[in-house]
Amino acid sequence: MTTLDEIETSLGVIAFGLLKKSNPNTKSFQDTYNSDEGKKILNEYVTLLHCTSNYPADFSEINLDAMIELKNKFNLPVGYSDHSEGTLVSIAASAMGAKYIEKHFTLDKRLPGPDHLASLEPDELKLMVNSIRDIEIIKGSKIKKPQSSEIENQKVVRRSIVAINKINKGEIFNENNIGLKRPASGKSPMQYWELIGKISHKNYNTDDNI
Repeated sequence: MTTLDEIETSLGVIAFGLLKKSNPNTKSFQDTYNSDEGKKILNEYVTLLHCTSNYPADFSEINLDAMIELKNKFNLPVGYSDHSEGTLVSIAASAMGAKYIEKHFTLDKRLPGPDHLASLEPDELKLMVNSIRDIEIIKGSKIKKPQSSEIENQKVVRRSIVAINKINKGEIFNENNIGLKRPASGKSPMQYWELIGKISHKNYNTDDNI
């Protein structure tokens, strides 16, 4: 139920309190938030949880991208306080980088009161937790490199430069007699253009690696 400006004001109050400063007032809160010591202590103690305060919250009002905006704006860890039905939004928030998930829990959604419908029963909570753990595995790291299984697959899936027709010694390599086929047991396709126009120094049968 807040704007970014209101959140910034709240963070100033929190930093002011954590640093045990005296003479509280609006300017002191803002000055504390803007200070290096304020930023440092907030980073140590505070995680911002995005939330839509309705029970249950409709998907059209979840606005999960706002969680990312909180992270970018305040440079703090973020999470999600989920008042929607089911587990989908919490799982999505986890995939988007939520460090914490808060979700209401109930033994029976049919109990009276506003929170039960947006809460999870035991089996649903177990499903949500297991799904989030799977998301953590799926996300992996930020390093883009071939995985162990892919290194083996490269040999089969990638291509080599081969003769697509019989080539006699002395013939010129051209687009009609060389092409690219699996497996990756010969020259890289990236050398294709270097070969075009050059003279063959040996005989090749169809599908021989060049």
